[in-house]
Amino acid sequence: MTVDKSPLVKTLWANWLNHHDETAANGLMEHYMYLVRFHVERISSNLPSHVNDDDLTSFGMMGLYDALHKFQQDRNLKFDTYASFRIRGAIMDGLRKEDWLPRSIREKTKMIEQVSQELEQLYQREPTAEEIADKLQMTTEEVEERTRDLLMANVLSIEEKPNHKHYDHKEGIGYTIPDDSSILPDERMLKSELKDELAESIRQLTEKEQLVVSLFYHKDLTFTEIGQVLELTTSRISQIHRKAIFKLRKELQKLQAISADN
Repeated sequence: MTVDKSPLVKTLWANWLNHHDETAANGLMEHYMYLVRFHVERISSNLPSHVNDDDLTSFGMMGLYDALHKFQQDRNLKFDTYASFRIRGAIMDGLRKEDWLPRSIREKTKMIEQVSQELEQLYQREPTAEEIADKLQMTTEEVEERTRDLLMANVLSIEEKPNHKHYDHKEGIGYTIPDDSSILPDERMLKSELKDELAESIRQLTEKEQLVVSLFYHKDLTFTEIGQVLELTTSRISQIHRKAIFKLRKELQKLQAISADN
């Protein structure tokens, strides 16, 4: 088991693992709260503003509590990694149960998707957010935000746990580690090709959009941290992220579909 090396945390872990001391458990909960805050900030950046961060934090704390009680010390797994799976899974479960996307927004996302398909057939290319907004008499920003909401809804759907009685992975499909050896060669080739397509699409983004996507998805920085790196406000980073996600929408949906199949 890999744990924090500080003497205090080592003592808390010893008291918890050996004696199930609730005081030690509370101390560990407090110590690892940074994981909850991290995942709440990451997930909330992709949700509508009406979704309360306090609710996400409550979901995340339940995940952390669950991780603390179910962590197996004899496995060669870092607790931070295991807890992150449980925390994020608990937040996603909470969002699904709460039905965080209001009916009015769901209707708008369906309209955007429908108009997007119509304009794509008309223009024989991917329509821009401005073109969709003009057609629906909406603002460009709202189209970008609703597209982001649609992508988040797709992620929640993909990470839904399968309806099998003996399925024991609480984290959901999105947190099951696939066995690459079981993937057929043609499936691996298709997956590789789609990733190449996404990589090519990313190269078509502006320099700032590429930086935001890279720092957010590959370096695990929050919007606030990216803003500090690029010397921009958090809201500006959010806007750049929305535009980039809109451009990558179809490619991301393809990769999400592959993840669901696996």
